[in-house]
Amino acid sequence: MLWKALRIVVLLIVLAIVAFYAKTQKLQAQSWSDPLEVVIYPINADHSSNAESYIKELDDSVFSPIDAFLQQQSRIYGVINSHLSQTRLGPVITNLPPEAPKPDAGLPAIVWWGLKFRYWASQNTPDDESNHHRVRVFVHYHDAIPGRKLQHSLGLDKGLLSVVHAFADLDQDQQNNIIIAHELLHTVGATDKYDAHGEPAFPNGYADPSRSPLLPQAKAEIMAVRLPLTETTSRMPESLKESAIGELTAREINWLKAPDN
Repeated sequence: MLWKALRIVVLLIVLAIVAFYAKTQKLQAQSWSDPLEVVIYPINADHSSNAESYIKELDDSVFSPIDAFLQQQSRIYGVINSHLSQTRLGPVITNLPPEAPKPDAGLPAIVWWGLKFRYWASQNTPDDESNHHRVRVFVHYHDAIPGRKLQHSLGLDKGLLSVVHAFADLDQDQQNNIIIAHELLHTVGATDKYDAHGEPAFPNGYADPSRSPLLPQAKAEIMAVRLPLTETTSRMPESLKESAIGELTAREINWLKAPDN
């Protein structure tokens, strides 16, 4: 019993330290006082030759639309920083991270995975200076097989860490960037804006909820991912140029102050 109690105390101490550090990270990242250093770490998830060839051709320019999107959207909310983010390609990671829990996993499983993931990230992408402004995005590239569905991507709002599943296909570059931007915004506090069926939830999942006529929308709210066409249908945007950051998301990431009560 004593040993069990000691293990619980040690675990609680570890959780408290991790929570404090993660809170400090989030507050500094949300200050937008310095550019977020967004590092894309490619992973050949299939160990396929197609994904290997695709990864070898990647460079920083593939991800430049993410920085342009954040910069353009920030101006709408009066954010005056000249550079909000600097997205660059990091080294290829060959050691797969711990498998993410399923969406219906219980809280203990999610917390335990989060600890394992943070430890894995610290071992595979060491902290040279400070992670207070470095968002690490681990992109699992999969062979683009027709009809294939990818595992759900995720971004942690504690730790500035993200796991993205993407297709290793030049034609998918722009839509891959949508998912990367979506998960990146999760790491700085944005929440999902879609319903249980994956459709944009009105009003916060609509880029322009006051548009008349309401549908179809001209752009997709980035945290809803999809662009509403009718009350029950939507489509994936072609690129970040068809996406926008709505007011609730802007408040969540500290671009816009909450209205006074």
